[in-house]
Amino acid sequence: MSGADPGLFGPESVTWQLHSDPMMWIAGVRALYFQALHPRAVRGVTQNSDFRRDAWGRLLRTAGFVGTTTYGTTEAAERAGARVRKIHRMLSATDPDTGERYGVDEPALLMWVHCAEIDSHLHVARRSGFRLTDAEADRYIAEHRRSARLVGLNPDAAPANRAEMAEYFEKTLPDLAAGPEAREVDDFLLRPPTHPLLIPAREALWRRVAHLAYASLPPYAHELYGRPAPAPATVTRQLRLTGLLLRRVPARLRWQLPPKHILRAVARLGPDARPAPYKLGR
Repeated sequence: MSGADPGLFGPESVTWQLHSDPMMWIAGVRALYFQALHPRAVRGVTQNSDFRRDAWGRLLRTAGFVGTTTYGTTEAAERAGARVRKIHRMLSATDPDTGERYGVDEPALLMWVHCAEIDSHLHVARRSGFRLTDAEADRYIAEHRRSARLVGLNPDAAPANRAEMAEYFEKTLPDLAAGPEAREVDDFLLRPPTHPLLIPAREALWRRVAHLAYASLPPYAHELYGRPAPAPATVTRQLRLTGLLLRRVPARLRWQLPPKHILRAVARLGPDARPAPYKLGR
């Protein structure tokens, strides 16, 4: 629709297409596992929220932030970013070993959360069969310098391609550990609190999601957690099969799920804005 606001990314971006993929839910759980391996970062969560009591609410709020910043108007995305920055400025955590009190908005911590999330989105999508060229993968990472700015980072400091992302993880590896807080997140992701009547469904469905998300982590993450994962070829087959099944669900049905960010974006911009993988590389 001529003159309508495309938002921070817009229909021509890799982000617009990739974030509509149903495998992003598994990627999001992988990001939580990954982020929990930075002791200073994960304390910002465990010491400032009862995430076990509001588990699903927290997950949905995170998904809502990604949906708003991807498909919302520029104003909506900026408001969402300002809200996140305001919350982060008010929060701090304590290192139990040294007694040091530090803000959760330290750039190093924000950068870890950012990179673990973007890497998870890209890794799960490509490994599960979402077709992206190397150049498009680099574009995706570069596009998310915009989301880095929203959470309070200097966008020029964020990785701009796969090589810079790999360099960042190599540099950060010595800071990672599976401390008590990471174990708590691991336990939560395997057994999130739920209504007693829904426990069978949690065991049958959610645990498979959590196991697959964990299995897709890099080998050094498995070593830190001390819990083995299937062979990489097995994990890739499982991701591809899961992606094949989820992508068979018609998009018009998936997009009906709240909060309907994509439907609102298409209504704002017109039918040509519908995200679809085949639009990449045109």
